[in-house]
Amino acid sequence: MPVPRPRKALMNPELRRRGIYILPNLFTTAALFAGFYAIVQAMNGRFADAAVAIFVAMVMDGLDGRVARLTRTQSAFGAEYDSLSDMVSFGAAPALVIYEWALKGMGKLGWVAAFIYCVGAALRLARFNTNIEVIDKRYFQGLPSPAAAALVAGLVWVLIDNNWSGEEARWYACILTIFAGVTMVSTVRYYSGKDINLRRSVPFMAIVAIALAFALVSSYPAGVLFALFLGYALSGYAMAAWDRLSKRNKAVARPD
Repeated sequence: MPVPRPRKALMNPELRRRGIYILPNLFTTAALFAGFYAIVQAMNGRFADAAVAIFVAMVMDGLDGRVARLTRTQSAFGAEYDSLSDMVSFGAAPALVIYEWALKGMGKLGWVAAFIYCVGAALRLARFNTNIEVIDKRYFQGLPSPAAAALVAGLVWVLIDNNWSGEEARWYACILTIFAGVTMVSTVRYYSGKDINLRRSVPFMAIVAIALAFALVSSYPAGVLFALFLGYALSGYAMAAWDRLSKRNKAVARPD
């Protein structure tokens, strides 16, 4: 009696990883939808809703990778799909939202600032995809595109919440947009948090701190989120300055 031959997908794990898994790609699709929704709302003049949608896209983008790793459903398709989704949600969408709200009346400078952000996001994603196997997993090289998008969207959200018009905020918006775009393609290091083990037990006070953080964000989401991501964007420069100062002090203390 002939023995049934095993299927190729079971024989070769690499072939299995080339498949399309529904669970992580659902979160990626949700992030893409949120980014597209932000563009539509910006075109309709509902900029606060557009900014909130970008934050939703950021949450969905953070979940898809975690879910893929926890369920062991990583695939080449998922990685490419996630990168394309990020370009829409964290590259094109924030640039269009900030341009329509504040930069449109600045003429050439306005659209150049928006383009600097957009091309910065594209270059940041391309560099991340090509250097993924050679960089230190604990740090990002340059500001991550979701954090840059949250920085731009947070500015729009918090200023609208305080009754600022786009014309009043255009110079702040222009400076922050260029800063976010340039920082994405810089070599400044940012802590990634990828060394955090979610399966490891934590002290009770860590749970209390997380609960307090949620309470703080819920008290004033626009202001707290913008402050958090502004602090994160500046933390890379602070870390670089500290490293340079430490190296200088070591060089001075070292004997000839």
